Amino acid sequence: MSTRVAVIAIVVENHASVEAINALLHDASAYMIGRMGVPYRERGISLISVALDAPQDVISALSGRIGALPGVSAKTAYSNVITDTIQT
Repeated sequence: MSTRVAVIAIVVENHASVEAINALLHDASAYMIGRMGVPYRERGISLISVALDAPQDVISALSGRIGALPGVSAKTAYSNVITDTIQT
């Protein structure tokens, strides 16, 4: 299995979706390098960035699930850093 380093940028316009976002991120916590959330109160939105080192299918599935939530958009930037890991 190979893993890839990526960053998911999340824009939250509907704060009712925050609980679902947190649940999805919790499910992917084993792959998470770090997370930063910035509330932009003047505009009524929140910005979240999540750095991951995970298999590409895990990254794209997570980004897709988050982006499918109401009032939420997600985009992923992939690095060229790919690591082959040995499964035990």
